[in-house]
Amino acid sequence: MTPTSAALTTKVDSGTPYQLDSAQVNRAASSLLKHIRTTTSESTARSTKKNLLADTDGTSEDSSAEATSEIPIWLILTTKKFLTDTKRLKPGKIPLPHPLNTSTSLRICLITADPQRTYKDLIASPAFPAGLRAKIARVIGITKLKAKYKSYESLRQLFGEYDVFLADERIITYLPQTLGKVFYKGGAKRPVPVSLTGNERPAEKAAKDSLGQKVRQTRPDGKKGSVVVGKAEAVAAELERALGAALVHVSPSTTTAVKVAMAGWEAGWVAENVEKVVEGLVEKFVPQKWRGVRAIHVKGPNTMALPVWLASELWEDEGDVLDERWEASERQEGKKGKKRGREGDVKGAKREEQKVVKEKGEGERPKKKRRSDAAKVVSV
Repeated sequence: MTPTSAALTTKVDSGTPYQLDSAQVNRAASSLLKHIRTTTSESTARSTKKNLLADTDGTSEDSSAEATSEIPIWLILTTKKFLTDTKRLKPGKIPLPHPLNTSTSLRICLITADPQRTYKDLIASPAFPAGLRAKIARVIGITKLKAKYKSYESLRQLFGEYDVFLADERIITYLPQTLGKVFYKGGAKRPVPVSLTGNERPAEKAAKDSLGQKVRQTRPDGKKGSVVVGKAEAVAAELERALGAALVHVSPSTTTAVKVAMAGWEAGWVAENVEKVVEGLVEKFVPQKWRGVRAIHVKGPNTMALPVWLASELWEDEGDVLDERWEASERQEGKKGKKRGREGDVKGAKREEQKVVKEKGEGERPKKKRRSDAAKVVSV
């Protein structure tokens, strides 16, 4: 009996094959959620000790549902070439139809430029949304952050106190050295860059007097220079966009992982987020668009990756298969080897010729008679 082969992914019936099939995405999301919920409920039942005094109505189901809601769903994008040659500190942001950070008990730490009092007053202003203000548990400036959190233990404590870290994009490149591997070893709580200036122009360019001449401004703390702070509505909108977006950490590799959903969601929400993130990744980060994509999978933290889309070819063009630079280097090395071989043969022939001449000369040279032989001739 001949085995039957089934396709891992399906392509759309009409149009270009370089697009997602919504039915395939829904099947993959449903299968993945079903597997995660089954394994989570089984592990919860095994690990939970039976309590004879506790009420058994729905206790195990509630604990299993709570554990499932905290499990993330990841989108794995595999490309045919590296997306970049260098590691980028600023992650890209793709807006999601169903945001990840929607908890009312979310604790946010906002890292700002100096002076921090300016941004504290901005958040405390009546124009700033009250709901977002309640989630921002702390505002800290970069100078105070460096002075207060120097040891590894203090950084670990800061890491565990808050759920999300937002940072002014003007100081985001200084944070890896300040926060270290506690924050940047993994991508769970890396500071997300946000713009705290809104649509405002720099004060040196925008500030002018009644005659149209530039005016030198001072900071609120009385020091020289100027501080550019956006309006409360614009800054709040920027923070909301950062909280509702999927973060893309681009590195010099062919694999990129993006957290797109949670296991406690329904399959339709997961599929919509997957399609939106794939669209943003292909358009913004893949140089050759769909022709540079090799595979797209979805997976959980401890599950197998389920395929959503697979490319029919493993390279972009024939030039990737037959590399002309490699062939040229091989030919050049072959020429050098032949040249070295000819030089070695010439030197070896010269050495052999000198050896023969030396031996021939020694053969023609008359031999000296021994003193014993000369004595015998004289005596005769």
